Amino acid sequence: MAGKWLELLKEIAPRVARVAFLFNPATATYAEYYFLTPFKAAAASFAVEPIAAAVRDTSELESVVAALASEPNGGLIVMPDAFMAAHPAEVNAVADRYRLPLVSAYRFYTEHGGLLSYGISITDNYPRAAAYADRILKGEKPSELPVQAPVKFQLVVNLRTAKALGLDVPPTLLVRADEVIE
Repeated sequence: MAGKWLELLKEIAPRVARVAFLFNPATATYAEYYFLTPFKAAAASFAVEPIAAAVRDTSELESVVAALASEPNGGLIVMPDAFMAAHPAEVNAVADRYRLPLVSAYRFYTEHGGLLSYGISITDNYPRAAAYADRILKGEKPSELPVQAPVKFQLVVNLRTAKALGLDVPPTLLVRADEVIE
């Protein structure tokens, strides 16, 4: 997913040369293996400087984003973790203040002003989880049930934010989007 978020960020904001990957190490103990290593590998192919930007609390957001914005052509990717999921308003406000394009896995980030989101459809997973619970309650052993992965992903683009950042959204991206916020 980290490579996909970077690809989408470069597609919508091609001048981006430095990208900070925001995460909280306390709530994203899996960060290095699942996200940062693939992010750094993908960054090389997109000629982007990858920046692992640890944010332990909301008071650190300003300084981390200000450091990125001190040079031109920066961008932000928000790692899916519990801390980042709890603070979309704060993260979006800082990104807006410094006029940085922001990509997230969470749709609600884009609904609240983020530029773009690409991630699993949470509402698609709820009925599938309920079916699993039903099977367990009917006597099947959880260890014998097959592992399931998300099957539906959503791409959401916020045209208002793109316009505010002076970005022209490629028509090919708009066609692929599941939702466009105007």
